[in-house]
Amino acid sequence: MEWEITLHDNPKYVEFTTHGIADVDGSLEMARAVADTMRRHRITNVLIDHRNIESVSGKVIEVISRPKIFRLIGLVLGIRIAEIINPDHLEHFKFLETVCKNRGYNISVFYDRASALEWLLR
Repeated sequence: MEWEITLHDNPKYVEFTTHGIADVDGSLEMARAVADTMRRHRITNVLIDHRNIESVSGKVIEVISRPKIFRLIGLVLGIRIAEIINPDHLEHFKFLETVCKNRGYNISVFYDRASALEWLLR
């Protein structure tokens, strides 16, 4: 999976736009980039636009362990993450959302940018 990063100043948030295949390794590399970017720029809100992802792969156990890995790479609990997805990938991302919420992360999945930003920036 590849991504582009855009920093927004007013309101302050970071945006990741992804494309390619979302696999475990690519997702974890992006999570590291999210954590590093948020820490460097002192940003607590991130918008991740996954609408251009071709496919999603990952086993249930990999998704279940994701919040633990997030903590190890430095994603703290006080952040907000809005993910915009293609409806074809709903099952995977809703499961990830549920797992992350159960572990204390403030994450929500959306189909459109306007709804995602409204939730993220409130």
